[in-house]
Amino acid sequence: MRTFLDTINRWDAIFLNTIFGMDGKKFFGAAMPWISHTGNGYYYPAAPIILYLLNPSVALNFLTAAFIAFAIELPAYKLIKASVKRHRPFESVAGVNWRIYPSDEFSFPSGHTAAACVMATLLSYFLPEIALPVIVWALSVGFSRVYLGVHYPTDILAGLILGVFSALTGLMVVI
Repeated sequence: MRTFLDTINRWDAIFLNTIFGMDGKKFFGAAMPWISHTGNGYYYPAAPIILYLLNPSVALNFLTAAFIAFAIELPAYKLIKASVKRHRPFESVAGVNWRIYPSDEFSFPSGHTAAACVMATLLSYFLPEIALPVIVWALSVGFSRVYLGVHYPTDILAGLILGVFSALTGLMVVI
């Protein structure tokens, strides 16, 4: 088991250093803090309103599924984070600095990625015509968190799994 975890940690460090090392690219320097910010959740309440304007017949189901999904995702995220207590990359990896101030103390799992994946999964189901852009957005939120030095790639993977699982559970209850 230890060898398996060592292998994961080695790959995590390789991907972290590769992504974090993209510094100096003007696009990343400008875009990544903004993309990360879109995952904060401030804009999420607009989704059911926009959905209501575009397709009122599914807006209530979307809102219900979102409520259930976030009722699963948020407590699970907080419980896992408090249990695992993984230090952030800028605290543990030489040469990695934080490019934004993290929203809390520990890194595993990525709450930004989990929440973005909840929204992307639900929006993809209820508005399949925008599936590709919202999935790209959610993955970009995760990528931005690594680029900004506040998460490891496995934090992002765990957030993705948690977010998709939570959203699918919300959908199973509603549909």
